[in-house]
This record gives sequence, C-alpha cells and structure tokens, in this order.
Amino acid sequence: MESVDVVVIGAGFAGLVAARELGHAGLNVVVLEARDRVGGRTWTDHRFGHDLELGGTWIHWVQPHTWAEATRYGREVERSPSADEAYWRGADGSTRQGTLAQFMALISDGQQRVIDDVREAIPRGIEPTAGNIQALDSMSIQDRINSLGLDPEAQAATESVWVGHVNAPLDEVGLSSALRWVSATGGHWELMHEASATYRVVGGMSSFTAAIAADVPGDVRLSTTVESVTHDADGAEVELADGSRIRTRRVVSTLPANAISGIKFDPPLPEVWQRLGQERVASQGTKVWIRARGHVPRFFAYASQHDPLSVLKAEYYGVDDDGEYTLLVGFGPDHTRIDLESVAAVQAAVDAFRPGIEVTGVTAHDWMTDELSQNTWMTHRPGQLTRDLSEMQRPHGVVHFATTDNANLWGGFVDGAIESGLREARNIAKSLRR
Repeated sequence: MESVDVVVIGAGFAGLVAARELGHAGLNVVVLEARDRVGGRTWTDHRFGHDLELGGTWIHWVQPHTWAEATRYGREVERSPSADEAYWRGADGSTRQGTLAQFMALISDGQQRVIDDVREAIPRGIEPTAGNIQALDSMSIQDRINSLGLDPEAQAATESVWVGHVNAPLDEVGLSSALRWVSATGGHWELMHEASATYRVVGGMSSFTAAIAADVPGDVRLSTTVESVTHDADGAEVELADGSRIRTRRVVSTLPANAISGIKFDPPLPEVWQRLGQERVASQGTKVWIRARGHVPRFFAYASQHDPLSVLKAEYYGVDDDGEYTLLVGFGPDHTRIDLESVAAVQAAVDAFRPGIEVTGVTAHDWMTDELSQNTWMTHRPGQLTRDLSEMQRPHGVVHFATTDNANLWGGFVDGAIESGLREARNIAKSLRR
C-alpha cells in the first residue's frame, strides 16, 4: 500500500494551495482529483471561438489572498467591458431602458439601506460571525428589502441586483451573505459590486490554477475518484474507485458542503457537515454563455428573481462563417427553471427582459447537477453562517476541511478557497511537526 504524509482531495484553488504549502514544508503530498482537469469550480474552456469562463471568473485587488497569488504567478487582470445601455424589469413587469447613470440613481438608496448597518453587524470582515450579525442572521435578504419601504420601482431594481450576486431566490439567502461581502470591502457596496463582477484574469482561470499545480511538489492525479476515508488517531486510509488504497497521516477535504457526502467517511462526518448536506446551502443558480446574431451594443440587463435568467450582459464580439456575433453571459437564480440545452428556452428567457436579440447558440456547465460541486458559489441560508462556520473550520481527527465554503473573509469566492487552503496547510504542518 502506498503511504504519504498528506492526501488532498480536490484540485481546485483550495486543494492546490494547501498541497503546495505542505509540499514546500517538506511533507510528502498527493492530490486526488476526480475531474480530468484542475480548477474545481473554475474552468476556462474554448467555446464559440473564445476562451470562456464556465465557473468563477472575476477577481479584485481587495481580495488579498487572490491578489497575492496573482502577483506570485504573474497573472494580470482586464476589465470586463462597460455597458453603453441598461435594461431592467420595472415593478409592473415591463422592461425599462436607460443609461447606467439612470439605473444607479434608481438603486443607490436601496442598496445602501440594505447594508447600512454593516459596520455594527460585521465590524471586521475577517470575523464574519462577530458583531450584531448574531441577531440578524435569521433574516433573509428579502426580509431586509421588504422592511425598507422602497418605492416599487426601486425595490424591483434593488432585488434584481442582489439576486445576481447571490445566485438564488432572495427569500432563501441569509442577509449575512450580503453583509459579509460588503464588510470585506470596508462597508462600501459599490466596491463590493466592482470586486465581484468586473475584473477577469488575462489568460483565464484555468491558466491560473495550472500555474499553481505546476508549483506543487508531489503528484496531482487527475481522473482519480475517492470512494471512502477511514481514519483513526494514527492516520487514515483513503480508498479509490479502482480499489487501490493510500495510507496517510492527514487528509484535506476540499469538497463543497453540498457535495462532501459523495465520499464515505468512517467515522462519519461531523454533524455540521451532515446537517448542511441535508439542508443544502442557498446557492442553486446557473451561468450560461449565449451566442447572439450580429453586433449587439454593449449592455447589461436585469430581470427579476422570478425569471429564468436575472442578469445578462454583452462580453465578447466575433466573426465566423455566419457573420458577426456577440457573446452574452447570463445568470439565473434557479437552475431548474431553464433548459440550457434548448436555444428556444434561452431565447424566451432573453426576450423577457432584453428584446431584439436573436439567440443562435447556448453553452453552459450545470454546477448544481455536477456531483463534485452541487452548487455554484457559496451563499448561506438564514442562520447557517453564525451557526455553522466555526464548526466547519474544525478538523475531525486527522481530517481537515479547506474550501471557500468555510472561509472567513471572502467565503464563496476564489479568495476564500485560497484562504482556507493556507489555513489548513499551516495547521497540518504545525501538528505534524509536533
């Protein structure tokens, strides 16, 4: 039987960073990845003549762990294109058209009031469960918006912006998800908007994770599925789908909360992970790339949280044998509301809030039905953050948990994945030195 110091399950940002740090600390590490690629919930794939991000996309210099890694590996950023036109769903369900300035004027008051108490709720972004958030965590984002008494037009627009951020119906997402991200940007909602959806990595996210993987001292084994982890005080035995086994002193699981039950643990996972696996986290949305005929002017559009797609914007232009085309990226709050293999279904969803576009092609990856992820980016249901986060960070004997789902500062983002990988690598190196 093969024997190593540490087995890392998963080759996303969290797993690769943890493996790199442990390997450079002199430990014998192997990374086991069920997919045929590294990157986890980030994936750059060449489709429609462009390198498209099918998962996580945007990073920012206010995300310290991500920016340190980008600097380390020479990753540069470029700005997603600014919009020349704005479209949004009005309170009566019809589409409004205007400018970016007009839309910002409509949402500014509501956006500020949603997070106005952020400095009391989460005084320090690095401690997302410390502060008045303990008293507020039972509220959903919808609860907070409903309490503000906004004009119907402003409320409709405010809701549309937040559903784009949290990728789920607003009555299912804790207010904590909004407050913790704004706390991470010093209490400024405008900066949070910029940080979460503006600057993309030149060369793509897959080139970023490939650079980290190349820096891992040890094996990164792709298409290698873990079936079970049996552990005791002396270490663990990891069984693979091909029947082989690896003996190890420590295990790092990087699976998301929704997907970790895909591996059998003996003794069983702590109650917090089992409970989350049953409840599920709030994330349940979708991301889709849409090929449209012709040169569509730069725009962004917001529908409502009740529509199949709630966010749409123009990202790229191209020319092929059929002439000019525009690539749009869209997001929806519930992956079950739209068939992303149907051009007709996507056309209908686009027509509902950005008329005049002819859809000629669609491509996507459904992260919700992907057994290795089962969610997009982490958003908590009401009550989950303050109830669960500290327990999710605790090792279970020799098994450690590193995932953006249990990060402090930017939970749900690439930055949170890197933070958790660094944290658990440090904890393991320290324990093994003892």
